[in-house]
Amino acid sequence: ADAVGCGVGQIVKSLIFLWASSGQPYLLLVSGSNRVNTRQLEERLGERLAKADAEYVRGITSFAIGGVPPVGHEQYLKTLIDPDLLQYQRVFAAAGTPFAVFELTPDELLVLTGGHVLQVT
Repeated sequence: ADAVGCGVGQIVKSLIFLWASSGQPYLLLVSGSNRVNTRQLEERLGERLAKADAEYVRGITSFAIGGVPPVGHEQYLKTLIDPDLLQYQRVFAAAGTPFAVFELTPDELLVLTGGHVLQVT
């Protein structure tokens, strides 16, 4: 956030979770100032979740943890977007490495990802 001159909340964290029973991945796009509340999210989704490890994340997205972008994955990822990101005019997401980001609007994030807004915190 300091490097690009924005607030921590404007950083888009790309986190991979799995449905525990099927292994189906979810991409959660979360405001940098928030933490995922897995218990409440499981209740909303009606499914137990597991956090993916680094090897799984790279296998699914082709990117290392810390650099996973919200777009550009080889396979479709069901995407859930933290509504707190919608309060900002601009947000900043990883661009493929832990040292690169790109800037976009929350509306662009919604359109580009095809994501669904859902309270994840």
